[in-house]
Amino acid sequence: MITPCLIVFGTALIIGLLLTPLAIRLAPVLGAMDVPRDARRMHDKPMPRMGGFAIFFASVLTILLWLPLQNNELQPGMLPDHRMLGILLGGTIMALIGLVDDIRGLPAKVKLLGQIVCATIVFAFSVRFSFISIPFTGGTTEDFPFWFSYVLTVLWIVGISNTINLIDGLDGLAGGISAISATSIAYIAYIHGNYDVCMALLAVAGGCCGFLPFNFHPARIFMGDGGSLFLGFMLASVSLLSLTKSATFMVMLVPVFVLALPIFDTTFAILRRMANHRPIMEADRGHLHHRLMAAGLGQRRTVVTMYAISGVMSVAAILVSRRLYIESLLLLATAAALIYVFLTDPHWKASQAARAAAEQPQEQEQRKE
Repeated sequence: MITPCLIVFGTALIIGLLLTPLAIRLAPVLGAMDVPRDARRMHDKPMPRMGGFAIFFASVLTILLWLPLQNNELQPGMLPDHRMLGILLGGTIMALIGLVDDIRGLPAKVKLLGQIVCATIVFAFSVRFSFISIPFTGGTTEDFPFWFSYVLTVLWIVGISNTINLIDGLDGLAGGISAISATSIAYIAYIHGNYDVCMALLAVAGGCCGFLPFNFHPARIFMGDGGSLFLGFMLASVSLLSLTKSATFMVMLVPVFVLALPIFDTTFAILRRMANHRPIMEADRGHLHHRLMAAGLGQRRTVVTMYAISGVMSVAAILVSRRLYIESLLLLATAAALIYVFLTDPHWKASQAARAAAEQPQEQEQRKE
């Protein structure tokens, strides 16, 4: 199976490498440009944000070209099964929603409604949480109630989609973490014999890797919402396919472990904004990568550091899938210790205080006017 894996990954990688320069040229024509309007931005000039165009086509075209597998061999030209087609349909709509938002801007409620529609499409194609095996007991709770299965599936897909979107704050960050996550879940699917899941996620990882050379600092293009929402949707939806054959509690934890860093960052951001009585969807500079930047690491080292933490969490997920729980907990403790160090770094608090002091006179002047 190594050769098919390399073919799928290589195909998506090459398509991504070829299409990203086209996206750089196409973005100004369509108006998909990220213009820095506040201090939260890490760039100081307009940047094309259509990298999602390249990632989307690299992933989808590769899946359509090589899947499904038959007798563990690639079958070019055959359509994937109905569940994978449902995922591709939902992913296409999700990418379009993100692209429209990149070009014209969409209200948050409209984006959320569109994301729910995409998750509903996947659910309708039987990609869902349906039952769960209780760990250590052998007992199985089968056939979740329809409404519970639907709500859980929608919350998972919409939540992970927005998690990847929110972590897209530095050059190469979201693309690299998505590639690490996709490769890790693909490997777990591979060792458990879920080869179609493995190949689909390798296509996603290849698309990300084809985009990253143009996105790593200093970036020439951003992926935009069209890319981050699509990547989050694919990671959430395809990971559900592996649950249809072995829906144990521990298997369900695997994608949570792999995506633990962006999930934690998003959860921490929501709690922080609630504690500060700020709107949940309001952007701020309290994300983990902002704290690393305040510590003086710079963009490249910050991104590589977060890659390393994501990699540790991914290895922990692989160990969980192999029932090596103690070893997995040791890695989780290591990652948690690193995150604690970064969250409690005094440089970030000092930078926040300095920024607040600098912004206060400006606010007073605006009030006078």
